[in-house]
Amino acid sequence: MDAQTIAAAGLPALGWALHGGLLWRRLATARRDPLTGLHTRAGWTTRAEHLLAKHPGALVLLVDLDDFKAINDTHGHAAGDAVLTATADRLAEWCGRHGIAARLGGDEFAAIVTDPAHTAGLFTLRTALDEPVTHHGQVLGVSASVGHCHRNQLLVPTLTDALSTADASMYAAKGRGRRHTH
Repeated sequence: MDAQTIAAAGLPALGWALHGGLLWRRLATARRDPLTGLHTRAGWTTRAEHLLAKHPGALVLLVDLDDFKAINDTHGHAAGDAVLTATADRLAEWCGRHGIAARLGGDEFAAIVTDPAHTAGLFTLRTALDEPVTHHGQVLGVSASVGHCHRNQLLVPTLTDALSTADASMYAAKGRGRRHTH
């Protein structure tokens, strides 16, 4: 076999390798939110289910920004993006190496930490999420409602039940007014 025949035979393999690499990158990108870099719902759910099943002390969180629409309407979408990015960074930093955070969509975020004792605590998270964000020299007021569920609160430790409990907790916090964690 000459070099030309070998090269001709290798071209389809090279094409498939390149195609596979592109598909893999697209899949990886689909699991990450392009704005915040956090996991998307699809990328987070599988990992969160695994962590919840494996860690009896796990804590599941839901975070919703309060009056986010007003930021977009008043200051523009770039300002809203700055708030979303800051929220994502603050949540990811709070989780640290002991958890993962996600942007579920819009202004809603989720996280799971395997051992809450390795975090700075929910009060610290709420305080961080309520810090103003500066965008183009303008200070934007931010607040978030945080709901949570400890795995040991659940009869059956499923992510669906944990998220449902955290959601109820978050709306209870919203009902008591802004800047609350329940």
